[in-house]
Amino acid sequence: MDIDVITLFPEGFESYFGSSIMRRARLKEKIRIHLHNLRDYTEDKHRRVDDYPYGGDAGMVLMVEPIYRCIKALQEQHPYDRVIYFSPDAPKLNQSMCNELSLSKRLLLLCGHYKGVDQRVRDQLITQEISVGDYVLSGGELPAMILCDALARLLPGVLGDVSSALTDSFQDGLLSPPVYTRPKTFKGWSVPEVLLSGHRKKIEDWQSETALERTRKYRPELLDDK
Repeated sequence: MDIDVITLFPEGFESYFGSSIMRRARLKEKIRIHLHNLRDYTEDKHRRVDDYPYGGDAGMVLMVEPIYRCIKALQEQHPYDRVIYFSPDAPKLNQSMCNELSLSKRLLLLCGHYKGVDQRVRDQLITQEISVGDYVLSGGELPAMILCDALARLLPGVLGDVSSALTDSFQDGLLSPPVYTRPKTFKGWSVPEVLLSGHRKKIEDWQSETALERTRKYRPELLDDK
């Protein structure tokens, strides 16, 4: 999978993408991240890409011209399955969306900043909008990293165990059950006996029951359609 990211701050991605699972996925070339600095596509001599909003509101808005030039230049080089913009007023990212996007060959991600982007960008150039929650961040860089991470772990060959991602929370519409590892007892806190039993059916039943209990307690809205 190839992912192109348009951003004002490409240097902000290097640390996260250079460690842990993302580093492994890139070294194996299961996912290739291509960073593009939006300032390289402005004709302003000071490399300016933002301006004051019409209407007199406070803040700055990313202009349509450099974004248009960047997207069109990249589209001339590659076909994209989706052109994605991150915004808090968009549909929320969920596991089902990640599963679908993980089947893409190439994605283009636009990171907004300041007060966002000129609405004409969203109306004319973007094919999908995504929110990572009901809160406002300084830019789309963190949401872009979140999406890249969520997609990378779904790609075959990235995780050590191919079944690991399939048992994550939300894959079956529920939160995942509790997990434990050694030692069996610590400060009097013990691992549930059923997990030590070696009885696969009993373990699976316990996992199903506790997953349902956790979902009912912490995310009951997930059960509305069940």
